[in-house]
Amino acid sequence: MEMIAPEAALIRSAKAGALLRRSSLALVATAWASGMVFGAYILLFFGGSALGGLADRWNGALRGLHDPAFPLAVIAIGLHFAAGGILLLLGPIQLIGPVRRAVPRLHRWLGRLYVGAAALAGVGGLGFIIVKGTIGGPLMDVGFGIYGALMILCAERAFTLGRQRRFDAHRAWAIRLFALTVGSWLYRMEYALWYLAMGDLGTNHFHGWFDAIMMFFFYVPNLLVAEFFIRARDGGTHGKGEIPAALALIAASLFIAVATWFFTVSIWGPGMAKGMEGLAA
Repeated sequence: MEMIAPEAALIRSAKAGALLRRSSLALVATAWASGMVFGAYILLFFGGSALGGLADRWNGALRGLHDPAFPLAVIAIGLHFAAGGILLLLGPIQLIGPVRRAVPRLHRWLGRLYVGAAALAGVGGLGFIIVKGTIGGPLMDVGFGIYGALMILCAERAFTLGRQRRFDAHRAWAIRLFALTVGSWLYRMEYALWYLAMGDLGTNHFHGWFDAIMMFFFYVPNLLVAEFFIRARDGGTHGKGEIPAALALIAASLFIAVATWFFTVSIWGPGMAKGMEGLAA
């Protein structure tokens, strides 16, 4: 018997919904894998170089990070990097529902470590800005300063609400915190996409118009997406928009995978190797 139009439409809608769910999972998995590689790079390169007495290598990643004339700034940014690496490595684990439900005790202890690291990352970044200032000047100081303050706020709220067993609110603030913690990783991904598409247009050693946008763009949209996710009541987009949305997610996953490979081969991988050399020195 020939399939009637409503039945065919329901099947197409179900297939589109399945494609959207799978593409969403692919994007999440790709982003988590990339963030964890970047977190390992942060810990090994910056931590290994510092422990090996080679902290001046930090300036190869970004000029002015290690300045013996500002020892407090060096300590603050080192704290920021160490805590940030922990955040990127632990974040995916904390958001995996089956793990959270199966081993709640592990979730609680990792959560304490996570919010503590987030607070330290925020304090370290703010300390560096107060003592030395950023390479991009006052506007970058403001943008990155707000970022650090938001990290501390979200960490405090997630921890306090968890202790109070207000779990819905706790999860909401934990999602906001995770959206912020991936900011340092997204900062590099977004710059990579811009350079790929536009070259150095709008960039000038962190003083161009695109640089000015990026001082806020690497975390403000993340928070907006987090708010949408927190407030959403259904499982996704319905109707004709599902296929385009799925294709956009697949394209984003492919970009992240390619960008991660490029960064790992050209920067993160060699940086991890240098950090291991520092530890062995």
